[in-house]
Amino acid sequence: MAGIATNPRAGESHADIPKHLTEPRVIRWILIGAALLFVGLIVVLPLITVLSQAFSKGWEAYLTALKEPDALAALRLTLLTAVIAVPLNSLFGLAAAWAITKFQFRGKNVLVTLIDLPFAVSPVISGLIYVLLFGAQGLLGPWLQEHNIHIIFATPGIVLATMFVTFPFVARELIPFMEAQGVEDEEAAVSLGARGWRVFRKVTLPNIKWGLLYGMILCNARAMGEFGAVSVVSGHIRGETNTLPLHIEILYNEYQFAAAFAVASLLMLLAVVTLIVKSVLESRMSGKRYSA
Repeated sequence: MAGIATNPRAGESHADIPKHLTEPRVIRWILIGAALLFVGLIVVLPLITVLSQAFSKGWEAYLTALKEPDALAALRLTLLTAVIAVPLNSLFGLAAAWAITKFQFRGKNVLVTLIDLPFAVSPVISGLIYVLLFGAQGLLGPWLQEHNIHIIFATPGIVLATMFVTFPFVARELIPFMEAQGVEDEEAAVSLGARGWRVFRKVTLPNIKWGLLYGMILCNARAMGEFGAVSVVSGHIRGETNTLPLHIEILYNEYQFAAAFAVASLLMLLAVVTLIVKSVLESRMSGKRYSA
């Protein structure tokens, strides 16, 4: 029949087919073409530009930019920040999602609102908040200086700022995931004599593992690419408090364009790896939903 996008599935009449599947082929191709054009202009073209500029002076210049001590220090700091922030935010997200979806308590809506706070606050503002708290003239600054504790313009401040802007990701991924599953499995385990940690380890965690890993991947991607909050608290000290995004900015501002794009390609590679892992987890999660 003309205008039908797909053949009826077994046991279905044409009336049962969703209306969006009966659009004319030309409409479908226009929509697909528009989507591909948008992705090409917004995503693919910038990636090609980064790679072409990174190798504009040849392989030797590219490798030299990556092996430069400040670049290696920025890479180490970026990875260190992610290694610290992601597990801590995962623990928080897991605990918050468990509390919100499994229990009723006063302040539940307040907790949900606070989890969303970093989405509403500019990263630069969050960085300034830490400066006001831990800076030399801040609320806790004099006490920290007296005890020789360095937070602002040091690694701890970068980790704290990164944790603030990334802590909603795991919780926000797990909350709807756990709400959809309900509490029936846990109640059944309790009725059979399981308690506390055993219920979590044997029942809850296996059910949410793919959602947890997916949230951790999103958290890690944001942690490695965070710029605004980290820029405020880092002090831009070369070889010490510059992450990869900050190091790229410095190189670009100094007109070292090839080196800047070379380091950017490294950050892009980390993003591509993250995207591949994310896609794998999405397929696993989809398969789990269908099997359920």
